[in-house]
Amino acid sequence: MAGGNNNGQGTGVGEEKTASPRQSEVNRKLKYISLAILVVQNASLILSIRYVRTLPGDRFFTTSAVVMAEVLKVLTCLLIILFQRKGNLKEFIVLQYNSIVIQYKDTLKLAVPALIYTLQNNLQYVAISNLPAATFQVTYQLKILTTALFSVLMLRKSLSRIQWLSLLLLFAGVAIVQLEQEGKQKETTVTGPSQNYAKGLVAVIVSCLSSGFAGVYFEKILKGSSASVWMRNIQLGIFGTLLGLLGMWWNDGLAIAEKGFLFGYTPMVWGVIFNQAFGGLLVAVVVKYADNILKGFATSFSIIVSTVVSVYLFGFHVDLLFTLGAGLVIGAVYMYSLPKAAAPSPSTATLSSSSHSLADGAGDSETEAFLPKASEKEKGC
Repeated sequence: MAGGNNNGQGTGVGEEKTASPRQSEVNRKLKYISLAILVVQNASLILSIRYVRTLPGDRFFTTSAVVMAEVLKVLTCLLIILFQRKGNLKEFIVLQYNSIVIQYKDTLKLAVPALIYTLQNNLQYVAISNLPAATFQVTYQLKILTTALFSVLMLRKSLSRIQWLSLLLLFAGVAIVQLEQEGKQKETTVTGPSQNYAKGLVAVIVSCLSSGFAGVYFEKILKGSSASVWMRNIQLGIFGTLLGLLGMWWNDGLAIAEKGFLFGYTPMVWGVIFNQAFGGLLVAVVVKYADNILKGFATSFSIIVSTVVSVYLFGFHVDLLFTLGAGLVIGAVYMYSLPKAAAPSPSTATLSSSSHSLADGAGDSETEAFLPKASEKEKGC
């Protein structure tokens, strides 16, 4: 995910050094536009999911929403490839057949990350439905820690001292927030009767673990691959759709058969699905104009935005402990994104939100992965 992002970022920075003053000014404006888009996408997805999951009335099936997002991603990538082929339908079909069927071994490699991303996307709905948006946003940054650890173990990446320090601060900040929330749970009932804080906490932790492993595994697959990022996302999306349908049948099959696939879908729910499906793709496209520091700043600022909006929208209470914990997390995210003295490690790339992210994120958020990784990227679509 990051690999693609890092690649894009490197290009952007290089261009700015040799670009004309006018082009440099344009690139500078695009950086801040990208920053704004990243902040809005990161914060709005979490807040909108929390909002639609806490509204009274009929609730949509989250498993169907995950499937719908996957379908939209696949269709979008197909259209992009068709556009790249200038509408040549025969060439388009031959390309799909060769890439998906003929090279079936290559396609099957994506079954593992697709399974994990599908699980992650469903878990995010569970977590956000049971945790305050601000608490989820802070805790979900543990994906940086899990991705870093998996990168060291699986890809033999090296982290700088400041990155290791930032990971310690990140863990400490999340721990403080969780201790504060646990104490608040004992003092007063903050959540509704249908919300389970422990369930949400387990869901977000498992989601962070799956996000870290899937991001690094996907990065490993992309290395040395000649397939385009869009084709990779189609292959990933096919498995994601099939696995999502299986999960939907297993968890909500009878209810969906009775009420319908689109039961409970409102304009707001459609907005969440479109944000989940296209948000990460949009971020991946614009992130090449934003350097790594701005990406870290965007993630940090989105936590602040989520917290502030949660206070007004959901009655979330911010106290000293939460402020301290969130501050440590924000600082850690920013520190981790600082450039290393040596050549930048691709592992940082896979940290973006989602997501598949939400899936991924995000990116993920999250996550998380739509452009080329040194030659392609990760899973945006």
